[in-house]
Amino acid sequence: MKKNNILLCVSGGIAVYKAVALVSKLSQAGFNVKVIMTASAQKFVTPLSFQVMSKNDVFFDTFDEKDSNVIAHIDLADWADLIIVAPATANMIAKMAHGMADDMVTTTLLATTAPVWVAPAMNVHMYEHPAVLRNIAQLHEDGIRFIEPSEGFLACGYVGKGRLEEPEKITALVEKHFREQSGSDGQ
Repeated sequence: MKKNNILLCVSGGIAVYKAVALVSKLSQAGFNVKVIMTASAQKFVTPLSFQVMSKNDVFFDTFDEKDSNVIAHIDLADWADLIIVAPATANMIAKMAHGMADDMVTTTLLATTAPVWVAPAMNVHMYEHPAVLRNIAQLHEDGIRFIEPSEGFLACGYVGKGRLEEPEKITALVEKHFREQSGSDGQ
């Protein structure tokens, strides 16, 4: 049976720690996972954490080509069966909505034909800001699927919608996606 390839794009917010757990859960579920991190994400967690959990190199520099025979962001874009942006900050969502390509994550996202899912994580007021809502609406229009944030205590001390969905729930959605794609109902 083919092992599905998941590319996790990690942007910089406190919820990055949950992205490490997500890589672990996806790997345990039998997916082949590779990770690209933004510079901001690396302020919260080192690439080594993701490398250990995924058993794959972690990418973060558009110009650091590990293999001179391929262009890394194109190779990753083609390799992925599904791309998940988690956590997706307000900044990352804005970049995606406006087609920016100023780092390894955004360049890869523009180069892919794979489905892209976005899992936002931010302060409740940021999540409800008209500019963020506009950018989310644009991405919906572009065919991007969203994994809604959950409600609860946020790192800033507020209570509200903005928590990155739990890794177990995201993993279950990914498993369901590939079951539906293969025509199997899991029985």
